[in-house]
Amino acid sequence: MTEAVKDSVEAALDLNEKEVYAHIAHESAEDIMRIISSLDAERAKVHGEIIYYRDDWDDLIRQRIARGKRHTAFDFYNPSLLDIWEKKVHEAKRIKQTAKAAYGALGAVIIVTLVVSVLTDDAYVLPALALLPLVVFIRGYTRDKLDIIYYELTQFFINELRALMEKHELNPESYKFKLFSRDYFGVSTRKSGTGIYAIIEARGKGGNG
Repeated sequence: MTEAVKDSVEAALDLNEKEVYAHIAHESAEDIMRIISSLDAERAKVHGEIIYYRDDWDDLIRQRIARGKRHTAFDFYNPSLLDIWEKKVHEAKRIKQTAKAAYGALGAVIIVTLVVSVLTDDAYVLPALALLPLVVFIRGYTRDKLDIIYYELTQFFINELRALMEKHELNPESYKFKLFSRDYFGVSTRKSGTGIYAIIEARGKGGNG
């Protein structure tokens, strides 16, 4: 039995559908690339690096809405990405806020005991100063927690980008993105004059350049 031959209308509709999905895949890949670079920039800052890279993701969403475009990587490719991304970002913000509150509380205790010590001529401030090692602990704990969050989230989006490229047969060489770390899997990193750029590797290659 021979396969039915499509008429010109059916062929055109099929072609248009492919073009639409190709466009969606392209924009989704660009979205995910920007997310990866933004997340890894935040991770590098956690380690004390001076990073000049900045990408206002909220502003990108507003631009898309103004042009009547949807947030393709999240709405079309994989809607659950937005929930995962927002949950992790909120967790990172909560950890930062908790650390700031802890620093503020320790500072307030030291100031109050210092004032009391001056007014009463007693060394009440000395026990408070014994709390200073907590600053080192809070800093280290916060850094480690944020590093894990940003690493896991960046690696997750690298995996999603690779899955998208494989599904829609996108050429990795056309989708280079900026990285600040070299410890991610599934990417090949290349040093350039302005930093590290990465491209997605085919499955099974491993390594990170």
